[in-house]
Amino acid sequence: MFSSPIGRLTVFFIVLFGFVLGPGPEPARADIGAFILIDAKSGNVLEENNATRKWYPASLTKMMTAYVTFKAIREGRATLKSAVVQSKNSLSEPPSKMGFKVGTRFTIETALKIILIKSANDVAVALGEAVSGSEAAFIAAMNAEARRLGMTNTRFTNPHGLPDNGQVTTARDMAILAMALRKDFPESKDFYNHPGIRFGKKTLRSANREFLLRVPGANGMKTGYICNSGYNVAASVSRRGRTLIAIILGAGSGLERTAFARQLFDKGFKKRRGGRNVASLTGTSGNPPANGYCRRNRSPGAKAYMARFDMKNEPSGGFLFFRSANDKQLKKVDESGFTLANGKPDWAKILDRTLGPRRVAYRPLQVGLGNPTGSPKASGSVAGAGIPASDIPVPSANPVRRAQTQIREKLQNTAQGSSSGAISQASAAAIPQATADASTQAAPGSIFRKGLDFTVPVPTPSPRK
Repeated sequence: MFSSPIGRLTVFFIVLFGFVLGPGPEPARADIGAFILIDAKSGNVLEENNATRKWYPASLTKMMTAYVTFKAIREGRATLKSAVVQSKNSLSEPPSKMGFKVGTRFTIETALKIILIKSANDVAVALGEAVSGSEAAFIAAMNAEARRLGMTNTRFTNPHGLPDNGQVTTARDMAILAMALRKDFPESKDFYNHPGIRFGKKTLRSANREFLLRVPGANGMKTGYICNSGYNVAASVSRRGRTLIAIILGAGSGLERTAFARQLFDKGFKKRRGGRNVASLTGTSGNPPANGYCRRNRSPGAKAYMARFDMKNEPSGGFLFFRSANDKQLKKVDESGFTLANGKPDWAKILDRTLGPRRVAYRPLQVGLGNPTGSPKASGSVAGAGIPASDIPVPSANPVRRAQTQIREKLQNTAQGSSSGAISQASAAAIPQATADASTQAAPGSIFRKGLDFTVPVPTPSPRK
């Protein structure tokens, strides 16, 4: 066979394709749990892996919170100027949060900007209470919209995405939601395409800011993180009159999800046609990751980032696109180009080389309480919302959060001079000092509860997150 012209030609093409394709396409890296890339207009799937595997949405949940709110506005049950009130229930949510005092009133417009840019959990609950009359009724409305949109593997138990293993989705379902949010409410783009907000003298950065500031055509949408999900993102990019949407679940760090999204879009815009429509992906391809996913799927480190995402060394073809960085590739990485004099990674250079230089200046959106003019016309009951009571998820109690709340209340009573509320030093040590300081009163005229606002805890600035 090999001595004949046809045989030699066959061997030539085998060698040629082996050289171009490498050892053959591999499944996506283990440190990306699931992803999908779709055309925002047609819904055609350009790339996907594990798109129907169940996963925890984390703060991507807030896209549905926004969707239900925009629908209430369109149906005349609320306006952007309608009042949202910080309740005791909403204030009890853990950070990220704004921490307005109970009774503080602000507009739905302000609430939407805060949840989509800053991702404040307490405001998400307060918004749900305003729109539907109660948190439970709002959660029921979220699930009703998920069913109507065809999000077949999605179940919501809260409006923010904080840990609850009963709250699940898939990359496919989140892509359907992201596409619907853009299509049904194009005005939503004015809320999620900002890299940060400025509230008074405080500047609050979006976790999606580097993507928005560096990737050509980037215009949204939402990030999310809890330990059990890893780093998630719903992202959108428009170039040459075409918009693509990517959902990435389970990255090992904020930079990885952003760099992977950038790479996904760059390759995706080179494809003119997709295969199946996102709605045609049915069934379930797996269960969510086991508890503690973030501890098993750690950040790969600067050298591995550069081996995988350095735009100077990316192959021009699309076949090596989702390949992991192996030992051979790591050995080829020259660390001198992105290492500081003290030997630590130069993250500014790494961002430039994996995402590109900043194309626009960082300009946070100015946000205030607004001037609320009234309350939404919420039914206040599940029956009034036309949703069966059996469809209302009952969130499981969080004993840690309950214990912290009880200790906080005792600390507050102690601070006010109540001897009946005294607690031991051991009990006080059971919660962070920042939480213990929550009992102190804010400065006169402040809308924030001191120690409970967005300044607690204060994370160390890092370009990787």
